[in-house]
Amino acid sequence: MQKKMVAFCGVVCTDCRAFAATQENDKELKKEVARAWSTEKIPLKPDDIECDGCLAVGRRLAGFCSTCEVRPCGLARGVKNCAHCDEYPCVKLTTGWKLAGGSGPKAILDEITKGLRA
Repeated sequence: MQKKMVAFCGVVCTDCRAFAATQENDKELKKEVARAWSTEKIPLKPDDIECDGCLAVGRRLAGFCSTCEVRPCGLARGVKNCAHCDEYPCVKLTTGWKLAGGSGPKAILDEITKGLRA
């Protein structure tokens, strides 16, 4: 069983379907994810679904992870994820959450932060 990987932004990479499809080399799941994530502007093929997780350096990253502003900041600061940063939460992070929608990643990092301050 894969250890839980929490990206800098709070997304749980190990819960992501693209990550699972890549790690299991599941061609059918890659097709499903490509279909689900495709837009008219950005059509995806199963071969586009390749990701080893945000924390992986020099490995495969999903398109949105490779263009994210949060990831290079976290790498440069040498933090495990943004919950471990002295500037948490910052503008880059909150902007990313707004673009992605949903409150799950924020809740995950808030919980980690709570544990660090306890």
